[in-house]
Amino acid sequence: MIGANPEVLRIGNCSGFYGDRVTAMAEMLDGGDLDVLTGDYLAELTMLILGRDRMKDPATGYAKTFLAQVRDCLRLALDRGVRLVANAGGVNTAGLVAAIRAFASEQGLAPRIAWVRGDDLTARAADLGLGRPLGAHAYLGGAGIAAALAAGADLVVTGRITDASLVVGPAMAHFGWERTDVDRLAGATVAGHVLECGTQATGGNFPFFTEIADLVRPGFPIAEVHRDGSSVITKHPGSAGAVTTDTVLSQLLYEIGDARYAGPDVTTRLDSIRLDPDGVDRVRISGVVGEPPPPDVKVSLTAIGGFRNELTLVLTGLDIEAKADLARRQFLDALPTRPAQLTWRLARLDRADAPTQQEAAALLTIVGRDPDERAVGRGFANAAVEVALGSYPGFFATSPPAAGSPYGVFTPGFVPQGVPAHEVVHDDGRVEAIAPPTRTQPLAPATGGTDKAAGGHPAPAGEDPGPGWHDASAGEKCGPGWEDASGGEDSAYDLAERTRRLPLGTLAGARSGDKGGAANIGVWVRDARAYPWLAGLLTEDRVRALIPEAAGLPITITRLPNLRAVNIVLDGLLGEGVAFNARFDPQAKGLGEWLRSRVVDIPESLLPQEQQ
Repeated sequence: MIGANPEVLRIGNCSGFYGDRVTAMAEMLDGGDLDVLTGDYLAELTMLILGRDRMKDPATGYAKTFLAQVRDCLRLALDRGVRLVANAGGVNTAGLVAAIRAFASEQGLAPRIAWVRGDDLTARAADLGLGRPLGAHAYLGGAGIAAALAAGADLVVTGRITDASLVVGPAMAHFGWERTDVDRLAGATVAGHVLECGTQATGGNFPFFTEIADLVRPGFPIAEVHRDGSSVITKHPGSAGAVTTDTVLSQLLYEIGDARYAGPDVTTRLDSIRLDPDGVDRVRISGVVGEPPPPDVKVSLTAIGGFRNELTLVLTGLDIEAKADLARRQFLDALPTRPAQLTWRLARLDRADAPTQQEAAALLTIVGRDPDERAVGRGFANAAVEVALGSYPGFFATSPPAAGSPYGVFTPGFVPQGVPAHEVVHDDGRVEAIAPPTRTQPLAPATGGTDKAAGGHPAPAGEDPGPGWHDASAGEKCGPGWEDASGGEDSAYDLAERTRRLPLGTLAGARSGDKGGAANIGVWVRDARAYPWLAGLLTEDRVRALIPEAAGLPITITRLPNLRAVNIVLDGLLGEGVAFNARFDPQAKGLGEWLRSRVVDIPESLLPQEQQ
């Protein structure tokens, strides 16, 4: 047992990404009671950054901000009896542990430190059929963390694990759950998914943010995990932000795929989750159903994809299209070498009779990519700048010419659960092997739905057996029962009912994000009466119309009636991942807000009274 209460474990979060608020660890330790404090520092782009760091300096490759936080807060954590668990090891967990031990000794402290290894498959990648990436890191589960805590570790550091495992591991250790307790593991996974992005659960990136009184410095979230796997999401009293069913739901819909949320410990059925208010700044999560995990684990493969350069020209006032055309022709004529990929984006941000020059300006962005750095070097940017005095009127760029830089790509790979040598190195140097789960279940798509878009009882999710792991961010085609359920109309409501043309966000919230080259948008409504309308509205055809960039891309639509939500996955929207910079918003962070701004027909009966 980790905490004092055998029935409840209080787990806090102090980091949602590498670069999050550096004072958060101290705030969480000082703000109230905790048993465990976790930090999530890794993302796909972060693994690439840390990999490149270690190439330059073999002693680095871990999250330096975590090291700084622990240097300031280790004594406080030990005094409070709070265990620290973080995935800050990145690509050099052993190096991070050595650095922590060095300064702990200087401070006269002797914490029991354990670390989890086995995620790094880089040296074996070619033999495993994963190619020759810069880095290959398997997503490990929470069992290693559980073993470390059960043996008395004060601080547990890992490399690449699933984000939710930061909560699953401590819960396994505290309650003594077995690997077969899939419903409990699934409940902890949901709690971990809510906590993993820090203040996104307490009002950050929240579509209805104007309703939150104080959002200047929102508090970080806490999960009170119960023995049965249920949990209550809350925050320290007096901290800013808010915890409501909507803030929790918004985070639940972040970076998911279909209704099966796969991980190395358990497959969680998102269509089973129940959210209920439990007091001020308290939301209860219950009813979560789990299934055995897939037979394979996901592997994060990062590589240098080539070199890129970018230049943005400003076009002001009249004749914007003609100015852009001239700039294109002159640039192509001046290019010494044409890159393998050359893209143009004209953003018409200008408006007629603008009161300021900036409001009269459009932006023409030119991006070149090539395996050869020379093809996107100084000559690339100079090709535009050298014609400055002989080009369109008002020519100028947003930045001076620059050299090309390498860009990374992320791709997922998969290996059997037993391939990674999942091990815990305890404080005394003893190495404990963590066996893979004994029971697995091939993952099948589960997009859910109902018999009619107008409502009714949820139809069974897709149960067709399918081999392997279908990445939760990749998704499958829409399942039967919902395919074109609305007949191409905005809703399945009586077509005679009066509607108004209003932004989708008048009724719906949304949260969007990235997972490799795919983007997801989770959309939900607060009023249960509006859910049949939303579910009928968001068909594949309508999504393509509302998001023209999605034309020709595979689209997965998953309906989650229990959450009054629809999740949309646009596969390939982000090219080869965030570092590829395929679009203006490379991580799709604002994609949901764009969708909310699109105008649709909304039945007047669903509108707030003041808008009817």
